[in-house]
Amino acid sequence: MVGGALISVYPDDLTFLFELDKPCYCNLKVVNNSEHHVAFKVKTTSPRKYFVRPNASVVQPWDSCTITITLQSQKEYPPDMQSKDKFLIQSTRVAASTDMDEIPPDTFNKETDKVIEEMKLKVVYTLPSGSSDDSGVTSSANRSFKQGGDDLSMLKNASIEEIQTIQRLKDERDNNLQQNQQMQRELDMLRRRRSRKGDAGFSLTFAAFAGIIGLLVGLLMSLIFSSPPVTT
Repeated sequence: MVGGALISVYPDDLTFLFELDKPCYCNLKVVNNSEHHVAFKVKTTSPRKYFVRPNASVVQPWDSCTITITLQSQKEYPPDMQSKDKFLIQSTRVAASTDMDEIPPDTFNKETDKVIEEMKLKVVYTLPSGSSDDSGVTSSANRSFKQGGDDLSMLKNASIEEIQTIQRLKDERDNNLQQNQQMQRELDMLRRRRSRKGDAGFSLTFAAFAGIIGLLVGLLMSLIFSSPPVTT
């Protein structure tokens, strides 16, 4: 954990399970340690290499937010499996009315008198279990790491079509899992947004409902009293 007066960030480093030709994912949790609304923004030294969602948002008092950072698929392993990429997370207090999806562009402007905290995170690459991290391997041996976790005894007698099918199914499974996680994060964000506007929305809905009921009751009473008496 790294933290300041406003927020704490888990974990300390961004650790990616590195595989060739496949995107890699890492979740980062931002926790608001204060009684104020706090806006944060994520920056990286390699913006074309990583996809960050959300890269900026507002965290309510004592609440938290999960960020998903995606390392785009890479064609080769980095030297010695070391990364020089860095991430910077800025945070500052904002008004409670600040929209988490439309943060003012000058929110993190250091020329103002506002206090802006900064946290730096480094990137760590790890290999799947069963792979080697020998830095002297050739590029062809590097690509073999991609299959290091597979069941070699099963693949030994498998055809090329079967191997391709297995790999395709694994990729689909990983993509579906990532999509489900992303949908859950978006649902959580919608719930938080609705909770901020829930009271006003409930009052408006209740007033409209009460108005409709009153109109129906008035119409019913008008029909009853305007009906001619029944003669015998």
